Amino acid sequence: MQLVKLLTDMQSLSRDFRAEGKTIGFVPTMGALHEGHLSLVRQAGKENDVVVVSIFVNPIQFGPKEDFERYPRDLNGDLNKLSSLKVDAVFIPETSDMYPKGFSTFIDAGSTGEKLCGISRPGHFRGVATVVAKLFNIVNPHRAYSGQKDFQQTVVIKKLVRELNLNIEIVVCPTIREPDGLAMSSRNSYLNPEERKAAAVLYKALEKGKSMILEGQYNTFMIKTEMERLLKAEPLAQIEYISIVDPESLEEVDTIKASVVLALAVKIGGVRLIDNLIVSPHLSLNPDKATSR
Repeated sequence: MQLVKLLTDMQSLSRDFRAEGKTIGFVPTMGALHEGHLSLVRQAGKENDVVVVSIFVNPIQFGPKEDFERYPRDLNGDLNKLSSLKVDAVFIPETSDMYPKGFSTFIDAGSTGEKLCGISRPGHFRGVATVVAKLFNIVNPHRAYSGQKDFQQTVVIKKLVRELNLNIEIVVCPTIREPDGLAMSSRNSYLNPEERKAAAVLYKALEKGKSMILEGQYNTFMIKTEMERLLKAEPLAQIEYISIVDPESLEEVDTIKASVVLALAVKIGGVRLIDNLIVSPHLSLNPDKATSR
């Protein structure tokens, strides 16, 4: 497992891999690795000849009042976790190399980045799109791996690849959850024991919405009302949004006629958590006559 810090060294290494006819699987991360990240690394190892993991806490996707400075960092722990897996290179660039003095070129994520999390985090997805484009250009992978937990981010990245004609396959892998359903996240480490217990309510709300859809409830107002009721029953939960959206456009859906994404952002204590489920209704009923019960 090679540790690579210089951008030019990473580019050279990737050129060598490609010259040898090897496929490159890439897992971009911000470190503080957990089982969710490691599942992406394992999948990349199954589908590619070599695996590259990047560890870079990207400053330009954090707002001025967000947690960039205290975002969990554990490089030694991360490297220990990766050492037992099939990883050929870990790319650990310096911020000053990624964004040299005078850096002023950014990628606008468009309307896709202005919905859901983009409402409360203006500029966040511009930062995500910019760093991902840079990493793709440096690592030059055949496939890149992301988790479904960051669903909006996966939509932004797929759009970036499609519209900028990048020859990269984006592979979205299932969310990895704790036994009580909480989606694994580096930010879970911020939660104290009481908050950690309360955080399970996010998945309970998503499961409630899913069960309502599978039982034939296609009126999204009714579904969101029940999800909100369940979340509000938890005193530590502060709802930022509950949305039911189209999986590609992220536009809000009023009546469910096809697969949708149940997405939510909730603060538990002061910790902002996101989660989602993709639900495909049975549609045994005519969706235009969906029940409003």
